[in-house]
Amino acid sequence: MKIAVVGATGLVGGQILKVLEERNLPVTELLPVASERSVGKEIIFKGKPYKVVDAATAISKKPHFAIFSAGGSTSLELAPKFAEAGITVIDNSSAWRMDPTKKLVVPEINANTLTKEDKIIANPNCSTIQMVVALNPLHKKYKIKRIVVSTYQSVTGTGKKAVDQLMNERNGVDGPMAYAYPIDLNVIPHIDVFTENGYTKEEMKMINETKKIMGDDSIKVTATTVRIPVMGGHSESVNIEFENEFDMEEVKKILGSAEGVILEDDVKNLKYPMPMNAHNRDEVFVGRLRRDETQPKTLNMWIVADNLRKGAATNAIQIAEYLLKNKVVVAN
Repeated sequence: MKIAVVGATGLVGGQILKVLEERNLPVTELLPVASERSVGKEIIFKGKPYKVVDAATAISKKPHFAIFSAGGSTSLELAPKFAEAGITVIDNSSAWRMDPTKKLVVPEINANTLTKEDKIIANPNCSTIQMVVALNPLHKKYKIKRIVVSTYQSVTGTGKKAVDQLMNERNGVDGPMAYAYPIDLNVIPHIDVFTENGYTKEEMKMINETKKIMGDDSIKVTATTVRIPVMGGHSESVNIEFENEFDMEEVKKILGSAEGVILEDDVKNLKYPMPMNAHNRDEVFVGRLRRDETQPKTLNMWIVADNLRKGAATNAIQIAEYLLKNKVVVAN
C-alpha cells in the first residue's frame, strides 16, 4: 500500500510519519511530498530513506491515501488533483472542514458516514477533536444544550517557529517571533485571526465544527482560545449544560468506557490530566469532573490531549485505518 504525506517536512508531517511507523497500516511505499525547495531531500521511514517528491510525481504513482498537512491554500490547490486521480485525501487543514459536500470526521464519532465517494475527507481542528471525543458519549446519553469552553493551547499548534520562540525566550536568545508578543511567562488570548464578531477563527472553528461532527445544530457553543507556554498538548476547561439530568457516577462510568478516552479523576490523590502526561499519547484524558452548582444539569470537566497526535496526525491515520478495515478503500 502506498501513502503520500503532503507536507512531510513540517511539524505535523513529522508526527504523521512517526504515527504511521507505530500503527498497523501496511505501508509498502511512502511518498513524502513537500515544496519545491525540499524536493530531493531524504526522509527516513521505518529505517529506509525516501526522497521528497513534488505533488505531480506523487499523483502519478497513484497512492491509496494522501494525508495532507501543508496548509489551507495548498490543500485547496492540490487535494482536488489527488482526488481526481482516485486517491483518497485526508486533509488536516481548515480548507474543507465546513464545506457541506465534505465529511468532517472523528473516527470514534462519525467514521461510519464515510463511503467510497468521499475522496476528500476533512480532519477537524485539534482543539475540537479532543473536546468532541470526550463529550459525544455524554451527548448520546443526556443531550447537550450548551458548551462553554476555554482552551489552554500548546505552542506546537502554531509550528516550529513558535517552539523556537518559546525556547529562545527561555534561554535569553533573540530570534524570529511567531507571535506578536513574548510567549514565555505569558498567556496570549488570541489564536488565529480575529473575525468581525470579535471571536477568533480558532474559536469559530470550535463552534461550527462541534455541531457538524456531532450532527446537531441545536448545540450552542461559545469558546475562548488561549495560547500558553507549554509543548505537551492542549488543555480545555469545559462547562456542559444538558437537557436531561445526569448521575455523576454514571458520567464517570460512561467516560471510563468511552473509546479513545482515559478518565483521570482522583483529586484525593492529585490525579488529573496534564499536557506533560498526554504528550506522545493518542488518547483524550478527562478529569476534574464536578457539578456546576450555579445551575441544574450542568457539568464541569478538564480535557487534555496531544494536539499533534490525536489532534492531528493520529486522527487522520485512524480515518485511513477505518477505511481499510471496512474495505471502503482496498489496498492492492
